[in-house]
Amino acid sequence: MSLTDYIGQVTTLTVARQAAFGYFLTNGEEDVLLHENEMVENTELTEDQEIEVFLYIDSRDRITATTYIPEVQVGKYGWAKVVEVKPGIGVFIDIGIKKDVLLGEEDLPVHTSVWPTVDDLLYISLRVNKNNRIYVKAATDPIITDISIKATSKDFNKNIQGHVYRTAKVGTWVYTVEGFKGFVHESQRKVEPRLGEKVEGRIIDVKEDGTVNISLIPRKQEALDEDANKIYEYLLLRNGAMPYSDKSMPEDIQERFGLSKAAFKRALGKLMKNGLVYQEDFWTYKKEEKNDVE
Repeated sequence: MSLTDYIGQVTTLTVARQAAFGYFLTNGEEDVLLHENEMVENTELTEDQEIEVFLYIDSRDRITATTYIPEVQVGKYGWAKVVEVKPGIGVFIDIGIKKDVLLGEEDLPVHTSVWPTVDDLLYISLRVNKNNRIYVKAATDPIITDISIKATSKDFNKNIQGHVYRTAKVGTWVYTVEGFKGFVHESQRKVEPRLGEKVEGRIIDVKEDGTVNISLIPRKQEALDEDANKIYEYLLLRNGAMPYSDKSMPEDIQERFGLSKAAFKRALGKLMKNGLVYQEDFWTYKKEEKNDVE
């Protein structure tokens, strides 16, 4: 087979001879240069030695060999980081070789607002065009399904983190660090996340097939402002009951919380609106645990 048949892949070649700036490798019919800059540090080769290399086309349209073997190859998927964004062209991704690889705009979302940004992670493979140049190939839904594990009912309501592998107006698809395949309905996100963005949320449903529905909207207590959090944390320290309410004296509120009575009432009102507390006989109580996870 020709060396061009192995572009974007790993192949084993034989050291033919040493050159001024590296070694020429051969498959018996064609030679390719392994430049010293493309060799893992402290690599020493001898004539007729066999070596595994990754082949790609360099900026001068030459086949180039490297001993830096990327996880991402033609037919092999892996996680890789975005290192540059070029509007009108696409995003460039570091797969672990000297040359960054392009994911073209035709394979990205229509709206650039949800394009990946620098340091976002994508699960990708490589493809080779008719000119033997390699490009990024983003994982499709079936590929993510293949690497996913099934969630169980025990995973319901757990906090999760993951990366977006597909996004659309109707929702967002996420692969979590646990290995779950998840979907975020548009009603469960405040903004549409970027492709490749790391998101945090919680599991709100476990489907029969082991996939999960995720909400990116904070839990009620996580959405509180600073004053409401201060009051709620004090309430938790007192095992869910405190002798303060919207009827308390301003000086008592100021002494305990450092808040004006108006600010205290606003914060308390927010806690009640979020279903976290209730008032009774001049006291404030934490609601039952079930209300915290709804």
